[in-house]
Amino acid sequence: MSIIRKNLVEHYTWGDQCDGWHLLKSMGLSVIEERMPAKTAERLHYHDKSEQFFYILKGEAIFEKEGKHYEVKAKQGFHVKPLEKHRISNLSNEDLEFIVISQPMAHGDRIDL
Repeated sequence: MSIIRKNLVEHYTWGDQCDGWHLLKSMGLSVIEERMPAKTAERLHYHDKSEQFFYILKGEAIFEKEGKHYEVKAKQGFHVKPLEKHRISNLSNEDLEFIVISQPMAHGDRIDL
C-alpha cells in the first residue's frame, strides 16, 4: 500500500496511557506517530543499534539525553544516536504529538535503565 492512513494502521499503547501508530514498520526502518498525554514520561533507556529522529507535531517535549535536558517545540526535531541514554517527557498540561523515525527498527532493541 502506498497511501498510509493513521486510522488503518497498527495501534498500540505504551507507558502511562500513551498511544502509537505504526505508519511504516519494517526491520530496516520504522515511522511511528505517537501521543503522550499531559504530565507523562517514558523510562530512561537506550538502543543498542537503532538511531532515532523525533519530530514534534504539537506541544512541547522535554528530552533527557546523556544527563542533559533539551526543550523541543512544535516544528522542531531531535536526534538520538545508538547507545545514547535518553527519554522523552511531556511536562505540559496538553497532549504531546510527534513522529519518531527509527533506523533500524527500535522495537526489540531497547534496554531500560
